[in-house]
Amino acid sequence: MTELHTPAPAILFVDDEATAVKYFQRAIGDLAPVVTASSVEEGKRLLDTHAASVRVLVSDQRMPGACGNELLFYARDRYPGVVRILTTAYSELEQTVEAVNQGQIHRYIQKPWEITALRMELRQALSLAELQREHAQLMREKMMVRQQQTVGNRIGTLYALCASLLEERHPLPLEPYLAAAAQATLSVEQPDWQRMDYCDLVAAEAERSASFGRAVRARLSLMEEKHPGVAPDPVVTVLSQVFGETLGPCDGGCVFVNQRQLAEYLETAVTKPVTEQHAAWVASLLWLARRGWSMQMEPSNEGLRARLVQGPKPMSAGQIAAWVEQF
Repeated sequence: MTELHTPAPAILFVDDEATAVKYFQRAIGDLAPVVTASSVEEGKRLLDTHAASVRVLVSDQRMPGACGNELLFYARDRYPGVVRILTTAYSELEQTVEAVNQGQIHRYIQKPWEITALRMELRQALSLAELQREHAQLMREKMMVRQQQTVGNRIGTLYALCASLLEERHPLPLEPYLAAAAQATLSVEQPDWQRMDYCDLVAAEAERSASFGRAVRARLSLMEEKHPGVAPDPVVTVLSQVFGETLGPCDGGCVFVNQRQLAEYLETAVTKPVTEQHAAWVASLLWLARRGWSMQMEPSNEGLRARLVQGPKPMSAGQIAAWVEQF
């Protein structure tokens, strides 16, 4: 077994024949560091250990204990950025076709190798791996931008929803909502961009937000029907019924044990509908705003403490923009 002690892009070669290992190292060693293993299990261990460095995996098919297909499938499942190549001295067309169809391999090279062709294949594989890494980095950067855009759009939608359910004289209860969501260390779930383009995303977001708005309006109407008074106390009872054991008591309000429940609309994937529980949370803030009350959010050892306070402050456009930038 050859160990790798360099972060340079490397090739992992797995073959139980010592002669093949030496031959491969001699032919390819000047292109990139070569890490070698003599079995599928050893190959898996090396791949796990050096996943940050291994760019190309070349595996023989016939080996004691397990076939190379198994290792290539393992690599595809856990390290999709690694370029996978299958090689064998035997004519095993059925297994090779299966590997290609399952996306386990990028290339199939039959033994005995022709050195010039082998070196060309490995150069191309290293270049492809680098392109894939660059593409993955660009996608990560794109996702970060998408995440901020998604949160900003959802905050804007929440603003419009609250404004549509309150009279102009009522301050919008966005401050307590966003303060609570900020404590959850927001992480927006991204859609599968292989299955959903931008137009699909906009349509799905619109449908999700519309459904959420209807649920909030229904909850708010129910609260007004059952609790038409001006005292703010009933809101704690309503939240206790909805959140159950994840809501604790405290003087002048309540304690949310699971803060992530309060960020659901902002961070869950567009394909996931917002729960009735979260709709009840927003409806409760709107119910309080109609009566001149709000909630002040304070982190505590027990969770997020929400104290009932009078006189919610209106939010300016600049304050909303600051919240968007914070997320």
